[in-house]
Amino acid sequence: MYQLATRFGRNAHQITGREPLDNEALYRHVPSIFAREAHDSRSDRYVYVPTIDIVEGLRREGWNPFFAVQSVPRDGSRHGHAKHMLRLRRDGGIGKAEAAEVIIVNSHDGTSAYQMFAGMLRFVCTNSMIAGDRFEEVRVPHKGGIQDQIIEGVFTVAEDFPRLIDATEAMKDTRLTAPEQQVFAEASLVARYGEEESPVRPDQIIAPRRREDVGQSLWSTFNVIQENIMRGGIDGRRQNAEGRIRRSRTRPINGIDQNVGLNRALWTLAEGMQKLKTG
Repeated sequence: MYQLATRFGRNAHQITGREPLDNEALYRHVPSIFAREAHDSRSDRYVYVPTIDIVEGLRREGWNPFFAVQSVPRDGSRHGHAKHMLRLRRDGGIGKAEAAEVIIVNSHDGTSAYQMFAGMLRFVCTNSMIAGDRFEEVRVPHKGGIQDQIIEGVFTVAEDFPRLIDATEAMKDTRLTAPEQQVFAEASLVARYGEEESPVRPDQIIAPRRREDVGQSLWSTFNVIQENIMRGGIDGRRQNAEGRIRRSRTRPINGIDQNVGLNRALWTLAEGMQKLKTG
């Protein structure tokens, strides 16, 4: 039922399943969801609501977790309170190519407020995308009566699902030329590496990993780029301080914050390309 990867990059534990994750599976792999009190570093003003209480409330509303990941901080005392991320859906998406999701990020050690985003899961490759800045994002700080605010925030994010699905369908209907795919890849590498020199070429990250991804639609190009950047494993070259060229291999995206930030940036780039194509 569950597909388990014990590491999320270098510093987190994760679990994903084709069926909704139950509490036993969540507790075994993402224990910080179940913390019964805030970390000792938090003051009396910090309002603590266990993430599992939010999950239980959302289950009663028909939302179930299908993915969960937890960071593993360097400070071992924070392990049981560390930042975590869940992806929830109102159905399993059986028979569908994609499914809209709500992503929740939280911690119990002061490193994160409750954050909620809209996202999309593509089943053929289990790519999990997060919508860009044009879509609703809800943040609830650990202050005041937050439990109802969090539940309400999930439904606020879900109100964007029709617009999210429309955007997905528009990308599927948009065809890119080979030079346009190259430009998209170049911009994506800048989003990934910033001012650093990329160890790989743009043509490497638009190379599909599976037959289903072959094509020139904006949607397929976006998915290929997103998967290649997020999962890493592409052979490349880097120049060291002495000017020597050394072989390297791209790394998967390690942290939860980097995962969310880069995912949203890539979605925003895809929507920018969509605007350029449609005028």
